Amino acid sequence: MWKSSSSTENTELKGKIETALEGGGKARIDKQHGQGKLTARERIDELLDEGSFEEYDMFRMHVNKDFGETEQYYGDGVVTGSGKIDGRPVFLYAQDFTINGGSLSRTHAEKICKVMDMAKKAGVPIIGLNDSGGARVQDGIDSLAGYGEIFQRNVMCSGVVPQITAILGPCAGGAVYSPAIQDFVVMSKANSYMFVTGPKVVKQVIYEDVTSAQLGGAAVHASKSGVAHFTADDDKHALAIIRRILSYIPSNNQKKAPSVPVDRKDRNGKKIATIVPDESNKPYDVRDVVAEVVDAGDFFEIAEAFAPNIVIGFARMNGDSVGIVANQPKVKAGVLDIDASVKAARFIRFCDAFNIPLITFVDVPGFMPGTQQEHGGIIRNGAKMLYAYAEATVPKVTVILRKAYGGAYIIMNSRHLRGDVVYAWPNAEIAVMGAQGAAEIIFRKDADASADPDQFLRGKVKEYEDHFSNPYRAAEKGYADHVITPEETRSKLIHALEMLAEKKDEEPVRKHGCMPL
Repeated sequence: MWKSSSSTENTELKGKIETALEGGGKARIDKQHGQGKLTARERIDELLDEGSFEEYDMFRMHVNKDFGETEQYYGDGVVTGSGKIDGRPVFLYAQDFTINGGSLSRTHAEKICKVMDMAKKAGVPIIGLNDSGGARVQDGIDSLAGYGEIFQRNVMCSGVVPQITAILGPCAGGAVYSPAIQDFVVMSKANSYMFVTGPKVVKQVIYEDVTSAQLGGAAVHASKSGVAHFTADDDKHALAIIRRILSYIPSNNQKKAPSVPVDRKDRNGKKIATIVPDESNKPYDVRDVVAEVVDAGDFFEIAEAFAPNIVIGFARMNGDSVGIVANQPKVKAGVLDIDASVKAARFIRFCDAFNIPLITFVDVPGFMPGTQQEHGGIIRNGAKMLYAYAEATVPKVTVILRKAYGGAYIIMNSRHLRGDVVYAWPNAEIAVMGAQGAAEIIFRKDADASADPDQFLRGKVKEYEDHFSNPYRAAEKGYADHVITPEETRSKLIHALEMLAEKKDEEPVRKHGCMPL
């Protein structure tokens, strides 16, 4: 028969809990705070809805006694459990740097794997708060096995439940590959870094002097490598970013993202018609167009500093989440290059995996030319973006704002890649290339033979513009579904998304395609 616990047992439990909550002790907690960092438990309290955290495996302890390792702490350097964000369930783990530098042992890894398995079964997001010195050396191969078990679960959760990680301290060696295969990575500017091999090894092996920040700081990974999708000023800012990401995405691949009506469906801004210059070579900020179209002008940009010649991010249309992909004429004229192609491809595939419709704004002169791009693999990497759009089965709507030239026109969610609805503005140019270049190729010999070659070519440029590089030619052939005014863009997009809400594309039977990775 069940009996209530004695007061002695309650006192013992209370003492064990208090010991666990102390982490590595006051001195180490003070050191963590002195570096401008929150502790693992403080991060969890900041991230989750108040009072919603339920901790698991609080009393688990490390069992390895090799190499004289005798210090044992409850939790073994990682706090795991579940809670809620805006009322929605999540599972999470937060590495505790105050205990053995947050290093990963077998026990530590098993705790993380448990909550990952629970998240996958429950169909809810898994969030990792990373702050670790890496593998616990004393554990030898057990620590490597632990990373491998985590990686396998990252892959099995991919496209099933969202995976988000914040790097709030060091993340080095094999540990970096778990964030790398998750959906979104947030890095703190002040205290975080990621690298496969640290500065000391780099100096020993290739004689290069470099600091941790120069090698793998937040700024580097946000602008150069593309590993980090967001940078945060501090821990609290990073956790706020995670909450905002979750507000746009569903809990799993079988659900829709939360709907949050914040704007009138019939709002048509007048400013939008003045944003895009008529001249095809004049820059502008495509985010101004996006802001005029989406609900409340609220666009949540992702990977802003990496490959800024293409813009990606989340917004809402009539309350529902959408993914935005847009060429950015303000940077490199909006040309597609290696980094832009990979950046867009990854985002497109995330949206497709989690039932988020895609809106594409097109103003693209083509692919970046030159030996650097060709030798770097623009063909292989550009094909990733092509593949991602062609593979995606969510509603896909395109607006051609100005230029859509050559192969880049095809790749930017044209009807030829199962784009569902394609709109074009009246000044849009849809052609193999710009009218000037086309006229020079087609009519060069005739121009040279004429009395005034320049005048002859000007006439042919006008002729080419009238007959080919305008939206009506594409509309005549059904490649553009309708030519619309800029002011109509919001209402047309909302209507198209409503009509496509239940769309289904028939897919061939296969294990998976072979994307040109």
